Amino acid sequence: MDDENPRVVIVGAGPTGLMLAGELALAGIPALLVDRLAEPMQQSRALGFSARTIEEFDQRGLLPRFGTLETLPFGHFGGFFMDFTAVDNGSYGARGVHQARTEAVLTAWIGELGVKIHREHEVTGLGTDADGVTVRMRTPDGEREVRAEYVVGCDGARSTVRNLAGIGFPGTEATVEVWLADVSGPELRPRFAGERVDGGMVMVLPLGDGVNRIVAYERAMAPTGRTTPPSFTEVADRFERLTGGERVHDGEALWVSWFTDASRQAERYRDGRVFVAGDAAHVHLPIGAQGMSAGVQDAVNLGWKLAAVLKGDAPDALLDTYHAERHPVGARIVANTLVQRFLYLDGDAMQPLRDVFGELMFYPDVQRHLIGMVTGLDVRYDVGPGSHPLLGRRLPNEELVLPDRKTTNYDLLHNGRGVLLILDDSAGLSARAEPWADRLDIIRADQHDCKAPLDALLVRPDGYVAWLTPGTDDGADLTTALTRWFGPDPSSTSTSESSTSESES
Repeated sequence: MDDENPRVVIVGAGPTGLMLAGELALAGIPALLVDRLAEPMQQSRALGFSARTIEEFDQRGLLPRFGTLETLPFGHFGGFFMDFTAVDNGSYGARGVHQARTEAVLTAWIGELGVKIHREHEVTGLGTDADGVTVRMRTPDGEREVRAEYVVGCDGARSTVRNLAGIGFPGTEATVEVWLADVSGPELRPRFAGERVDGGMVMVLPLGDGVNRIVAYERAMAPTGRTTPPSFTEVADRFERLTGGERVHDGEALWVSWFTDASRQAERYRDGRVFVAGDAAHVHLPIGAQGMSAGVQDAVNLGWKLAAVLKGDAPDALLDTYHAERHPVGARIVANTLVQRFLYLDGDAMQPLRDVFGELMFYPDVQRHLIGMVTGLDVRYDVGPGSHPLLGRRLPNEELVLPDRKTTNYDLLHNGRGVLLILDDSAGLSARAEPWADRLDIIRADQHDCKAPLDALLVRPDGYVAWLTPGTDDGADLTTALTRWFGPDPSSTSTSESSTSESES
């Protein structure tokens, strides 16, 4: 992959930037991936990823690289127990996968695709014009200026790209400050979902090999606005106070950190040739690895669209759907984490709300709604009119029988291309889609275990169903859906250009 002449500059090599680099590499788009750090982060606030992110990794064939994944069937919403198996493929997510491990898996993947990370590259300037972007960076070899067509800020909550582009980041300031430490040595009782105690909340998460992550929130302590972590002694003292005497002071602190409930979202995810994704687009209280998971999903949503526009397959307007689709998802995460903070961390004044909320949680529909919200399994994009419940939603992973082999829906998405999955071709759908064969895979298959039999589905590269029949209004209009998501009919375009050339000559 030629990153000396990149078409996209990706700033930030965390999970979001790594995933985006891989998505572009699958489409053959050269990107320059830079990060200001000299080495990858080894500490991990995120200890897993959501059920939907498990699926998205599976769509790219990445899941086996993580080894055996343990998923949690049970979890909580603001401290209220939830059985995540109440929804299909539901779980609280993958447990015990350090963010550093996720980054290592993604780094190896993009390396195989020819992408390397340029470290100690700190963005210092950004200019845009009608033809592209100019990114200025400070590097170990001096100042560097790179020209590209687009830049994507995946550079965290204090995003330099977002700030240089003048993209607003409104929201709420921190009202709580939570301390944490990874401690080796002391034997502690697990408190997986955390426990409300007099004065605050404590959590104990076993990390394996005698290491526990302790989390401590003391309600009486206002946010300090600190920019450096507390000392381990401070964390241990707080943990002892809140637990009524459990001591961890003699343990070895492997990592100490803190987080707050500061909640912000970028006003716009696209500003011309500048995009933001991941924490650069949304920050909030970290609950259920929703932030990291949403960042990966941002990257999967944006990557194929950027590639389609850069290849000339789709019009620039396709890129506007990135903000239109992902901004509402980010807003829901900011909202639900704030609600969980009120329920989980606030004092006795919030007890009436907890009482009412606890009654609502007895209703299965309420649990399913909240499970879909926090896992990302209920995301639905506006892909056009239609009544079918699968339209605009993620494609479930089901077994397929092809003429020459058995496979699954997700196996078909490994290469990052769209798929027209035809189960009954009596209407001649494959012939109608043939002009787009260079942009998506046309697959004839028999589907097993399908709860709602269909004749055909058009699946975007990010795994969302863009069209299906029966069940789409004017269901025969496959051409409209193909044009919307994969660009105009290439043969019509070629014919039109040829006619114009002959007329001019």
